Amino acid sequence: MQSFQQYIDGTFEDGAARFDSIDPATGSVWAAMPEAREDDVDRAVKAAQRALWNGAWPAMTATARGKLLYRLADLVEANARTLAELETRDTGKIIRETSAQIAYVADYYRYYAGLADKIEGATLAIDKADMDVWTRREPIGVVAAVVPWNSQLFLSAVKIGPALAAGCTLVVKASEEGPAPLLEFARLVHEAGFPAGVVNILTGFGPACGSALTRHPGVDHIAFTGGPATAAAVVRNSAENLATTSLELGGKSPFIVFADADLDSAANAQVAGIFAATGQSCVAGSRLIVETSVKDRFLAILKAKAEAIRIGAPLDMATEVGPLCTRRQRDDIETVVAASLEAGAKLVTGGRAGEGDGFYYVPTILDCDGASAASVETELFGPVLSVLSFTSEEEAVRLANATPYGLASGVFTRDLARAHRMIKRIRAGIVWVNTYRAVSPIAPFGGYGQSGQGREGGLAAALDYTKTKTVWLRTSDDPIPDPFVMR
Repeated sequence: MQSFQQYIDGTFEDGAARFDSIDPATGSVWAAMPEAREDDVDRAVKAAQRALWNGAWPAMTATARGKLLYRLADLVEANARTLAELETRDTGKIIRETSAQIAYVADYYRYYAGLADKIEGATLAIDKADMDVWTRREPIGVVAAVVPWNSQLFLSAVKIGPALAAGCTLVVKASEEGPAPLLEFARLVHEAGFPAGVVNILTGFGPACGSALTRHPGVDHIAFTGGPATAAAVVRNSAENLATTSLELGGKSPFIVFADADLDSAANAQVAGIFAATGQSCVAGSRLIVETSVKDRFLAILKAKAEAIRIGAPLDMATEVGPLCTRRQRDDIETVVAASLEAGAKLVTGGRAGEGDGFYYVPTILDCDGASAASVETELFGPVLSVLSFTSEEEAVRLANATPYGLASGVFTRDLARAHRMIKRIRAGIVWVNTYRAVSPIAPFGGYGQSGQGREGGLAAALDYTKTKTVWLRTSDDPIPDPFVMR
């Protein structure tokens, strides 16, 4: 059985306790993980505070920080296969996806490496003749980065990259439901040569770790990815330390198909949007909204593709759908699907657990027209697609926006004017047109409503890890006039 350590102040250690990690493909224990508790969290935050203000890190130029990030990117790329195998083993995500995704994660670090010495202040054309005034962008401080188990090296890169580029220090909490790849990633941080305390990586449970971190008085910014319920607790905790927050939460994303769309291409995109990653993606296109005139034809294409998906061991490169990460997820999906069928949804395909000892669930399509199905509203985080139909553009917009979430969306049409109208009217942070589930370090990523606040990726994310300092320099040699009048 493998054993992992946490990383605090440049040192690898076992943590206050240990806990078992389950292999989702077999349901058996495969590794022992360090469990951080309040004392560990406190030491990690204090290490990040020391590194922020003292020693090598604050003395580095922005260009030097960028060179460290380039070194980290090279190490991520060189170790992508090992990291991918660990993520697959610990979370059940198929190796076909993890190996490609982690190799691309290196580009996120390269993007922010190049950006490190391009975060600029400004000279202000101030309305006072005897003053020069300018602004500086300075690091916001100690960042608590709370990362979920799914796509964790990607979801940590969009926090760690811009935070380090801006000069911040971090305490990263990996999810207790699959922390192995992030704990291994700590070894690459160490090898890259970041000063002790700049990046600290640990994992643990609830109040003793997650809550202790997000309410810690030494934390200045909280970057959280997860569910809305946990996010609400994070925001409440931030009231204790007045930390700023960026929240990337869940979604119930609409996937809208008009009758004039390329149906075969749209079907492939829909498979990518809901069955890739076993549906365990915050941007999963889990609500298919299809024009009535092509609904039956589109569902026939989609059903054939869903039933041809190869379900198997996640470490097999030929596997297309692997297990869910936890038994709890599978149980929740079974409950919601059963309730949806009882409420009148029609089963197109799937609707059952997979065979074997792991946490498998087969790709499932539910026709929810005319039914008050829970699957239409609930983020299932699994390979379950709910289908609705529309007869007008207005109805398509209404159905798309009938959710408290607003993370991603897809629109499939050959009509460019219609595409532009839909882009404007859909309430979501991302609109993919005739494609789905595409990402880049250059493009901001984030949502509306219960899908969170703030953006990850792009220049805007780096600026979110800075605060503005305004400098006033008086250029006159004359004595200051009346001290009782504001200048």
